[in-house]
Amino acid sequence: MNRLILKIALLPLTILLLNGCSSTPVAKFEKTTTYKPSVLKQPVKVHKRYAPASYSGVFPKPAELEPTVTFWRNTYAVWQRSQVAYHDNRFMDVVYEVITLPGYVAEGLTSEQKKVMSARRDYWQTKILTLEHKLRYKAPLDAHDRQIIAKIGSTGRPVNTVLSGASERVRSQRGTRERFKRGLEISGRYNLQFRKIFRDAGLPEELAYLPHVESSFQPAARSSAGAVGMWQFTKGAAQTFMPGRNVVDRRLDPVASANGAANYLTYAYKKLGNWPTALTSYNHGIGGMSRAQKHMGSDFVRIVNQYDGPAFGFASRNYYAQFLAAREIANNTRAFFPEGVRYEAAINRGQYLAAE
Repeated sequence: MNRLILKIALLPLTILLLNGCSSTPVAKFEKTTTYKPSVLKQPVKVHKRYAPASYSGVFPKPAELEPTVTFWRNTYAVWQRSQVAYHDNRFMDVVYEVITLPGYVAEGLTSEQKKVMSARRDYWQTKILTLEHKLRYKAPLDAHDRQIIAKIGSTGRPVNTVLSGASERVRSQRGTRERFKRGLEISGRYNLQFRKIFRDAGLPEELAYLPHVESSFQPAARSSAGAVGMWQFTKGAAQTFMPGRNVVDRRLDPVASANGAANYLTYAYKKLGNWPTALTSYNHGIGGMSRAQKHMGSDFVRIVNQYDGPAFGFASRNYYAQFLAAREIANNTRAFFPEGVRYEAAINRGQYLAAE
């Protein structure tokens, strides 16, 4: 943060130097790294007006969410774990570049790989802030500046709207293709039972895909917020929607947790009235989404774009789009994983899984 503040303070001087030394490369970082970042090139196209909302199964898919759904489809099924996308965390179709990290990339990153990610984020923050100042003070633009402007323009968004505060919205996202595919394989164990649970509850069967977003179907997954299991229940939510006094934590049992999720989503849907808001409450809470509706009305897109309530951040804004992306991939795996997916054999009904 201190480095960024220093860079901001030096921006006017930087612009003057750029004017006087236009042949000097700005991104000296690129000369010293061991990877070769490639800026994504997008054809120039203009989005006139969004079409009416379509449906992804029974789930409404507002056209305004399509850029975000596309981003998460890329994250889940295109970008590998060795790749990192640098993008605007509000305008999800503004992806500045996708880089490949150096060396072998495991699920966890080495300290060197983390430094590369951090340095590249600093680079984009400074580059975009410099571009914003250049435009404001009508300073000359270099080829890279024009490329960024063309990229933003290709989304159909006004350049000034995107660039305003964009340096503070630069976010990095690692690809999860390998992890998502492994989740698909594991889902073969549970798909039939999960679908039956939701069907018996009078809910859409495709809610069975929700663990792709929550845990990649890992039965023992744990979050920093204290959520546990494939369906990521907190203790409080489990006590309400997974009643029982077993010695073993039932949150670790995928089938018991699926029943709890069905109970939760039944209640959330009745309380909130639509699937986009009910599913987002799985991340933000029923009370939180009720407050969002109170302030913004029932228009889900308006909530996503304008609501700034406590804790309604990036994860909450993106949750429903992530579910739609996961659902589309899981329903059409051949298109996204042409090499094939080896689904694991279905478990026996009633089989206890908490020890796995």
